[in-house]
Amino acid sequence: MATLAKILEVDTQLSAHAREWLQQLVGDWQIVADIAFSDALLYVRSADDYVVAAQTRPATAATLYELDLIGEKIERDFEETIQAVMLTGEQLATQSDDSLDAWVPVPCDGSVVAVMRISRALVPDRVPLASHECYDRATVVLLDMIEHGVFPIDGAPSSYRHGAPRVVDGVLFMNGDGVVQYASPNAVSVFRTYGIDEPLVGNVLGELVANHIETSVVPDETLPVVLLGKAAWLVELESRDIVITLRAVPLIEEKKRVGAMLLCRDITRARLSEREIMSKDATIKEINHRVKNNLQTVSALLRMQARRANNEQTRSALAAAQRRVEMIAIVHEKLSQTIDEVTPFDDVFGSLLSTVRDVAVTDAAVEISVVGSFGLVRADEATALAVVLNEIISNAIEHGLSKGGKIYVRAQRQGTKLVVEVEDNGEGMHGKAPTPGISSLEPSADGASSGLGTKIVRTLVASDLHGKISWTDVRPHGTRVRIEANLEALDTQHDAVESL
Repeated sequence: MATLAKILEVDTQLSAHAREWLQQLVGDWQIVADIAFSDALLYVRSADDYVVAAQTRPATAATLYELDLIGEKIERDFEETIQAVMLTGEQLATQSDDSLDAWVPVPCDGSVVAVMRISRALVPDRVPLASHECYDRATVVLLDMIEHGVFPIDGAPSSYRHGAPRVVDGVLFMNGDGVVQYASPNAVSVFRTYGIDEPLVGNVLGELVANHIETSVVPDETLPVVLLGKAAWLVELESRDIVITLRAVPLIEEKKRVGAMLLCRDITRARLSEREIMSKDATIKEINHRVKNNLQTVSALLRMQARRANNEQTRSALAAAQRRVEMIAIVHEKLSQTIDEVTPFDDVFGSLLSTVRDVAVTDAAVEISVVGSFGLVRADEATALAVVLNEIISNAIEHGLSKGGKIYVRAQRQGTKLVVEVEDNGEGMHGKAPTPGISSLEPSADGASSGLGTKIVRTLVASDLHGKISWTDVRPHGTRVRIEANLEALDTQHDAVESL
């Protein structure tokens, strides 16, 4: 698929600064297309011809180009025109059977690096005649600013920025003193919603807004500059229940500001939705925090009960239950620190290892080495995986490494596939590996059921992790446990690790 970045990288010999300037232009040229009621095409020089590097259609009129032309070579009829623009650095105009075309040079670092073509229909599909003069005047100034390298304006917010208003959302034209000369119907509606019933045309917009700002609201310090069109910036205008975004685009002629366009958009509903989402996210975080606290309380109670138990078997069972609850609490602790229902399991595993070392029933030194990464894991799967690894590592420390030793943990993640191997250099199983199969109730060869820890591990691996687990002896001595889990796919945004 041809994109601006690929075309600039492969098909041209432009400098890095020129590529950046063209990217910035394309990021903000929707304003030009909408104001001019025209399609816009950007041509750059390739190895042996000129090609369309970018294309945009107007939101204020019907497009002249139904097909995507990006990557296409220029028509033969216009080769001389584009060469003349590249050579002279001046605008040219042409006319075909159905359109009027303005060919505008795009300079950078003292030379023309591209040509922008503005195509307008001979029979315009546009706003009523009364506003033609303002739109036409703004179009002429904007194209002149592009020709002289003044547009896009450095530091201005791109129209691709989330929440940035567009021409179709509402536009006002102001003179150099901030007096409104024209306001589109959508713009009138936006400011009427804010509470301004007075006519916008003929008045200084900054004064009208200042008279309606509520005393309880502290406006953005850059608001006056934007309302007068003196700086290319984006601000929000708020009342108790209304939020409007305003973006000023100064119109500059011969290095002098002659007026400005002000784009406006009512984003009240979007802000309300955003606040609702934030409130829900905060609720989820608080729930995970409280669950973590409750689980830690249960863990503490189990620990106290284990200390009071008179029977060694009871004490051991309560200690094991306490560790399992502690593992689940660790997962919820990590979840309480984020709004996502996923967690980086490497962090969970680090806390898990610290807990296992603290509560393991052995005084022997055990070294644990970890290689690889678990990646992001969903909350329910993280809980199951934490409990499974806790059982395996605790068992290795208490039974296989009662005299000390090493444990090697290797994690390999590829998409939804997670493979984890836990290997120790301890006593080994001596052929007494847990019985095959995934059923937590499957009996062993001699008719006895497997231990509770093995049952828990098998059940969680099969039901929650949708995988399988196996135990093997390691020569000359030791045990290797291999887990193959098939996790659920994460959302796109999680795989890569603003509405508004």
